[in-house]
Order: sequence, then C-alpha cells, then structure tokens
Amino acid sequence: MIGRSKKANFYFVKDRVWKKINSWSSKCLSKAGREVLIKSMLQSIPTYFKSLFTLPYSLCDKIEKMMNSLWWGHAGGQSKGSHWMSWDRLSMHKNDGGMGFKSLRTFNLAMLGKQGWRFLTNPHTLIARMFKARYFPNSTFFEATLGHKPSYVWRSICNVKFILKAGNRWKIGDESLIPIWNNNRIAGNGYLTLQNQGPTPIDNLKVSDCILPEEKAWNVPFLLSIFDENIVNQVVNTPLYPSVHDDRLVWTKEYNDEYFVRSAYRMCMQELFDVDHFKAQGSWDLIWKLKILAKVKNIIWRVC
Repeated sequence: MIGRSKKANFYFVKDRVWKKINSWSSKCLSKAGREVLIKSMLQSIPTYFKSLFTLPYSLCDKIEKMMNSLWWGHAGGQSKGSHWMSWDRLSMHKNDGGMGFKSLRTFNLAMLGKQGWRFLTNPHTLIARMFKARYFPNSTFFEATLGHKPSYVWRSICNVKFILKAGNRWKIGDESLIPIWNNNRIAGNGYLTLQNQGPTPIDNLKVSDCILPEEKAWNVPFLLSIFDENIVNQVVNTPLYPSVHDDRLVWTKEYNDEYFVRSAYRMCMQELFDVDHFKAQGSWDLIWKLKILAKVKNIIWRVC
C-alpha cells in the first residue's frame, strides 16, 4: 500500500454507476425521486475509493454527466432531456439556487482529508507509523514531501494538506508540541512570520519558549524581539487556560473539535474554492421551507 504503485484504473466505478442508472431507466421517477436516488445511492458508489485515492478528473466528469443526464432525462424513457443547468450549478447548496448534489472532485478531497487528519491526531496507530517511517521520519506531516517513488495513496493524501491547514488550530496545553513557525490559528487566522533574525537560531522555537516559566502567561518582551507589534497583539489575545494540560490539534469547523467530511466539504465550497459564479441570487430557502410535496417544490424551483 505504501510502496511504489502505478496510478490505479478506477473506470470500473463508472460502469457500476452506469449499470445502476440503466436499472432505473424503465421506472417512472419524479425529479424528487431521482434526487433521492442520486444522493443516497449513486453518489455513495465511489465512496470507498474517494477515501483513499484521488479520482481522475476525467472520471469525475463522466460520472457527473451520467447523473446529470439521469436528473434531466424524461421519466420512463431513454431521452437525456434538456440540461437546464450544469452539474457545477446543481452541486450548489439549495439556498444558493442549486439542488445540493455533491461535487465529486471536492467531496473526494474532503474524504482524503480524513486520512491526513488521522495522521495528525492519531500518530501512534500502525498505519500512521508506517507512513511516517516511509515518508517523513524526521519531520511533521505538514512538512513532509512526496519523497522518492511515492505511492498513489501518499500522493493523494498530500494533495489535501491545504484543507487541513485551513481548518485546524492548536488547543494550547503545556505548549511543548506547538511550533511557532508555519502555524496558523495562533495569531488570528494568519501565519507567524519572522521579523528579526537574531544571532541565536530560533527555527525550532516552540510556543512554550514564548511563555513565562513561572506562570501561564505570554512573555511579551521576548515576543516583541522577534515579531512586529501587530502580531504580538494577536498572539497575546490567544487565551491560555490553566485547566488544559495537553496540546492537541482541533478542527475549527465542528463544535466537538473533530474532523468531519461534511464540514470540510462545506469549507471548500464556501471558503477555499471560488464558486460564487455558480450561485443564483435570491431567497431560495423560501421554496424548500414550504410544507408541500417534494415533487411540487421541485417544480416551483424549476419554474423560478
């Protein structure tokens, strides 16, 4: 699994989706019924592979086109119908004028992020120790590179580091594990940058070095010697709780601090990716809040 491997051929997944669609082609399904089938069944077929590998964009496009054809096709017939919207617009949230379908490529990245999060929060598991010994024995996961002859799994997980960096922060305990450099969520939402390089190397500086040893409070004079005043003010505003004893990474998009694919996907669609041009203006939530049949709401949505 972690050795050298060629890029896997996942196009049998497309065949599974196609067979499932053909089995429904003779059924007279409403748009609401097709929505349920697409969300609950078709989009779940490649779930296992999305959690381990980066699926080729061409494969994602073909699967999305098949689902789009099923959605817009005529009930009980083989006609593809008229595609009023692209899948990119249909994958927008319902309050943004879409139908809430998943973008396969984005969902793929969010699921891969779960594997990287396990490396960060459960480093003592067997699989985490295997990957660390092979690819980053002397560095952290965020500092790791692809290395020599990386496996396709490792390549896939490395592709989602930007998601983990955007959504994590440290919960400060004894500060012995938390690095100062390349660490977000300590100073606001940005990264700490070096202001003045002194004669003493400070590349391996930890947060514990910036706190007074006798009490759990920031060493402001020391911080001012290496950071500008604006960054120091942000760092000082980071609370230090005496009741928290262990440093640990937390996921900022969930109340329980745990990584969930749903929140990572939502963060990608709302914060990391530029999808505003796919959104439709208007109060679309008024349609979906109506106490009427789902197929009637779907008709109203299409009319609007």
